[in-house]
Amino acid sequence: MSFFRPSRMAALAALLASTLAVPMAARAASLDGAAVDVTNTSEPVLCAEKDNVSLNFASPHVTRFRIDAAHPAYIGTLQRDSFEADWTACDMTGDPVHASDVKTPTRRTLYEEPALWVVGWTMPTFWRPSTATVRIGDRVERNLHLVQVWMIRPMGGEEVLVFYPQDGYWRIRPLAPEGRAATAFGSSFLVGPVEIEGRPIVKLREIAFDPKAKAFTLSFERGGQATMTMAEVSADRHVLDVALSQPISGAPFAAMRSMYITDFNNDVARVAVRDEGAKGWREEPVMMFKGGTVTDLWAGRTSVSRHNSSSPDMVFSKFTGKLSGK
Repeated sequence: MSFFRPSRMAALAALLASTLAVPMAARAASLDGAAVDVTNTSEPVLCAEKDNVSLNFASPHVTRFRIDAAHPAYIGTLQRDSFEADWTACDMTGDPVHASDVKTPTRRTLYEEPALWVVGWTMPTFWRPSTATVRIGDRVERNLHLVQVWMIRPMGGEEVLVFYPQDGYWRIRPLAPEGRAATAFGSSFLVGPVEIEGRPIVKLREIAFDPKAKAFTLSFERGGQATMTMAEVSADRHVLDVALSQPISGAPFAAMRSMYITDFNNDVARVAVRDEGAKGWREEPVMMFKGGTVTDLWAGRTSVSRHNSSSPDMVFSKFTGKLSGK
């Protein structure tokens, strides 16, 4: 198997060009957000199915920001994709187990129209108790462990977003490039007051979805809300615009979670940030990234991994807040 491996800076430039494929004025504006504190609490592991990468975003002022998912720079040269789980060196016997009222995975359609389909799943067990509800209009669903959002295309449906109501995890991906099969999901993220209970989580009371606006309203157990709007879903990028009802103090307001074992077995390998006041980008391997006070962060890959080869890179940007001066 041979892959074209572009240089790191060339790949980063290509990624940013595709991720910020908007008019020049808007592209400049994306680099003028407020600065937030980013910490890296990643830890080495051997199991590729454990999220060991954690990038945490904190600010007592931020109320709005943007999350982009963009295809990796090498997507056009990818010859073979990989979706299979890798359970090598994995031991999950210590994970908590909470039983549900079903014996096998159960699927039900929550919403359907010609261009949009929302599906909910209940699993026999989950690592967290089922306390959060999912609401679409007057329909309220309990005991859901996974919710999928599909967009219907001329050649069939494509899953573009998944979320886990009981621990607050989300994944997004762009539509597949023309002529290619659907790409893989990879890194996940949390929105809301992040706390640790065995792993980082956000405790949700309810997630309400407005299909017409393509917007989610997240109600947090500790109070406050966030609205996440699917601002763009295309073959170039998937963009979520996030608005918090109030700043979050004493905890990160968002986190990115991912996996890194080696340069050839990961969902994210590198981080590039624009430090506050910097004239250029700082780029580092994700496990060596020391964090900082940044206005923009890209996390992704510049060479092909054997794990989720086509999964998207992530960009966090456009931070704005009440007292930040932005």
